[in-house]
Amino acid sequence: MLMGLALITGSVAVQAQPAATKKAAKLLDINSASVADLKALPGIGDAYSKKIVDNRPYNGKDDLVNKNIIPQKTYDGIKDMIIAKQAPKAKTKK
Repeated sequence: MLMGLALITGSVAVQAQPAATKKAAKLLDINSASVADLKALPGIGDAYSKKIVDNRPYNGKDDLVNKNIIPQKTYDGIKDMIIAKQAPKAKTKK
């Protein structure tokens, strides 16, 4: 009976992990998102989405405020929905 309980507990832990991964996958990458995807964010319209695309790449999502792309209030409304992924660094031959 204890063995069955351990299996149930183990399966619950396994099921919880994909949910966390799924949440992270829903973040919009400001370094690669389309204008249409950016415009779907609250407070981001035609002008801000174009400005975001035109000023790529970003080292971090807070660059949107640091580079005066969008105002702090707008950033506060979207910061939990976005991410700024970094492009892989090219390998150099020696």
